[in-house]
Amino acid sequence: MKFARLGMALAGVTLAVMGIAAPAASAAPVAEPTDVTPMIIGGGNASNAPWAARLFRNGQQNCTATVIAPNYVLTAQHCVAGSGTYTFRIGSLDQTSGGQMRTAAQITTHPTADLAIARLSQPYQGTYSPLGTTSNVAVNQTVQVYGWGATCTGQPEINCQSRYLKVANVRVTSVSCSDYRGGIAVCASRIDGITAGGDSGGPMFASGRQVGVASTSDRATRTAYTNITRYRSWIQSIAGV
Repeated sequence: MKFARLGMALAGVTLAVMGIAAPAASAAPVAEPTDVTPMIIGGGNASNAPWAARLFRNGQQNCTATVIAPNYVLTAQHCVAGSGTYTFRIGSLDQTSGGQMRTAAQITTHPTADLAIARLSQPYQGTYSPLGTTSNVAVNQTVQVYGWGATCTGQPEINCQSRYLKVANVRVTSVSCSDYRGGIAVCASRIDGITAGGDSGGPMFASGRQVGVASTSDRATRTAYTNITRYRSWIQSIAGV
């Protein structure tokens, strides 16, 4: 089964946040699979993720993200590929309440990888996601993935977005596969859950540090996360971390 991108934003639409142009469109997304058993899909509710951010586009639940510095949030490029206003609920496990709301003042996308960094209109003071290095993630390692995405298949994923942040264990199969835009990714297979639509942009944690940003999934057994350990210099040039 082919991978499909996780987010619900449309690819190839001009980005209109602060007048910034979107990068060239990537290959068209494949259709949503309808023949897999609902399995987050699987996993369980997260209990401690103060760095987590729920991404909304024009007030509509859209993707997952992480706050990495007082003024910056990290997510997937395909999550912010459409025009509109992007807001984040940061520091709450419940996407409907709590935490603090922030608006994106500017969005910068990576030229070749499925990564985007939003500069917030107001700083957020709290706990930030610790970013990893290449030494933190390896093949056959059990790692954790987080998101507010779909918990079902076989129906529009917008109908079954999780209210509460979920977490699942997956096993790393490669640290140099490809993400949705052809960037370097960490690929993993399902242990007790797998990512789905709406989990895009969310983190993969290994050895207690964020090593990936959710890019694609087949919603059944396999997922790919942009390997942020390979893009640390780009992240640092924008967010300073």
